[in-house]
Amino acid sequence: MSSIKQNIEQVISQITSATEKCGRTADSVQLLAVSKTKPIVAIEEAIDAGQFAFGENYVQEGVEKVQHFATSPQADKLSWHFIGPIQSNKTRQIAEHFDWVHSVDRAKIARRLSEQRPEDMPPLNILLQVNTSAEASKSGVTFDELATLADEIAAMPNILLRGLMSIPQKADDYDSQYAAFHALAEAQKALKGKHPQLDTLSMGMSGDMEAAIAAGSSIVRIGTAIFGARDYGTKQ
Repeated sequence: MSSIKQNIEQVISQITSATEKCGRTADSVQLLAVSKTKPIVAIEEAIDAGQFAFGENYVQEGVEKVQHFATSPQADKLSWHFIGPIQSNKTRQIAEHFDWVHSVDRAKIARRLSEQRPEDMPPLNILLQVNTSAEASKSGVTFDELATLADEIAAMPNILLRGLMSIPQKADDYDSQYAAFHALAEAQKALKGKHPQLDTLSMGMSGDMEAAIAAGSSIVRIGTAIFGARDYGTKQ
């Protein structure tokens, strides 16, 4: 059985290979280790391997991990990303503990995050989740609604609009994967005229990472390939 360190090295090798194929530098893509449901000891092993950015889907679990590592020797290097669905009654915990939020798709949620972000913390980095495949079962703003939402959120204090995120409809072929990611990248380009600070595209997981990187992803979200199969219990 491979170790978390070996898994991280393998994923980084895949990222490097994908960036080379499309003429990008390896450091233009950040690896976000999705550590949801994984224990502290697994995250410690990843940190020891040089991984410092972690993604969490469940608020209480994520906050507990952030608090645990707040006093660790590597605390200043760590970056915590909330990537799951956001309930209104959880926004304060997210605003007070995380560095990034990838899954904002409503002005109401952004406004709460803005109001609840502590004044002594840096602005909370915000990505707008876009439903690129228009699936009823998926969260995310539509392409048609995106510009209006971006304008509204960009004007809010204590948060900083940084880019877009998507979880496209599952596709096994490269061309379909690339088309969905390219559409998101084009949407971000269209927004940059008015919002030049947009510099982040969070898209791509283990099965479609190569297509995402070719389309311009700057953050790939990888979980099982690093930590192994997840044990889903009652999370909040």
